[in-house]
Amino acid sequence: MKNEIKAHESILDLIGNTPLIKLSKMTEHLKGNFYAKVEAFNPGHSTKDRIALYIINEAEKRGILKPGSTIIETTSGNTGFSLAMVCIVRGYKCILAVSSKSSADKIDMLKAMGAEVYVCPAHVPADDPNSYYEVAKRLHRETPGSVYINQYFNALNIDAHYHTTGPEIWEQTQGKITHLIACSGTGGTISGTARYLKEKNPNIRILGIDAYGSVLQKYHETREFDKNEIYPYRIEGLGKNLIPTATDFDVIDKFTKVTDEDSAHTAREIARTEGLFVGYTSGAVMQGIKQLSEEGEFAEDSNTVAIFPDHGSRYMSKVYSDAWMEAQGFMETDEAHLIEKVQYVK
Repeated sequence: MKNEIKAHESILDLIGNTPLIKLSKMTEHLKGNFYAKVEAFNPGHSTKDRIALYIINEAEKRGILKPGSTIIETTSGNTGFSLAMVCIVRGYKCILAVSSKSSADKIDMLKAMGAEVYVCPAHVPADDPNSYYEVAKRLHRETPGSVYINQYFNALNIDAHYHTTGPEIWEQTQGKITHLIACSGTGGTISGTARYLKEKNPNIRILGIDAYGSVLQKYHETREFDKNEIYPYRIEGLGKNLIPTATDFDVIDKFTKVTDEDSAHTAREIARTEGLFVGYTSGAVMQGIKQLSEEGEFAEDSNTVAIFPDHGSRYMSKVYSDAWMEAQGFMETDEAHLIEKVQYVK
């Protein structure tokens, strides 16, 4: 009998089933146990692989996507990369409207994956004709046979995580999870995962991370949209200047806001202490854990799962660049020189 070749049909077979990794060094002085759901282990290096594959699969089942169709989306980078990857395998064209806040690394990756990219100004109202939301809508109207994914207002965004991320975490923790902490942008990740976990155990605490300059925390607390909360900030894929219907605020127990600077330094700290090279929003989640610990959120026997959404390689020109950190006022020049590890031998 001949040995069969053990190979996957395509890279899409590798989406999901990401590992849970215990955080030891960064949390050694905190109460409780902390684990990272490291989504960078997806083949597209982010949690957005899950929604890209799930939504496209559903669109194909419903006959919405046909051979030669064009997929259009609004993205801060990760969803776009995941969609471009799925489009390559499935044979669709991909057009993306991207925020100018997205790192140059992300935009270059989208181009490398064959996507047509429109870079739109970041700090304009959501209803501005030049916002990436409105540009995507216009491109959809102008492109025959196109499908607009619309992740901020697509219930399938939530469903993808309800059917994948939630069950994985429940199984990996043997149902012992007491807290889930995750960033909220579109809200699909935290909402879908939380829905599943709350069904299993309604006492699990769901903790959302928001950015200063975003409206989500205040909307969660008051159910009022306050445009006065909105101002420019640097973290990509966290917070919003609108209220996404892909966020189920009812399953989230509490929001905590983190700063751009703290999140950037904490991302770098994760890499240096845990050996996990993760992105800006992972730093935001870990910073949220620090702040919530100071507020007494966790107990000695609590088991907290933090979703780390993506890989650090997408932020080489930002949080992992000393020059960028200095330019933002996050790092003094002398400080950067103190941590310099590169020596050139002549």
